Amino acid sequence: MTAYAIAHLQEAAPHPEIAEYIERISATFEPYGGRFLVHATRHEVKEGDWPGHVVVISFPGITEARAWWDSPAYQEIAPLRSRHIEGDIILVPGVSEDYDPTGAAKAMREVLPAEQLSDSGTP
Repeated sequence: MTAYAIAHLQEAAPHPEIAEYIERISATFEPYGGRFLVHATRHEVKEGDWPGHVVVISFPGITEARAWWDSPAYQEIAPLRSRHIEGDIILVPGVSEDYDPTGAAKAMREVLPAEQLSDSGTP
């Protein structure tokens, strides 16, 4: 099942190390089947506050995403970014094509106290 590396990176002043990181990153994730889905594009904020930039890299699965993150090749270049750009980065598995969110809603309802269920109008 597809997995993703998602980064929310803050604005940063241009720096030669950041340019080098960008030049080298693709070579670190390609051996793991990774590819950019979102990079160097503007995002449109619809709710809340989301300053900075979004990067999304897809991988064939979470095992490949973890292997890329932990790889010597990526760990070698990671400081080129982290010395100059603050941000949050997560690895997350995707859902199957036939995913049905009603299962998550059902599981949530099962743990709600009975009085909350009756207040919502749902039996």
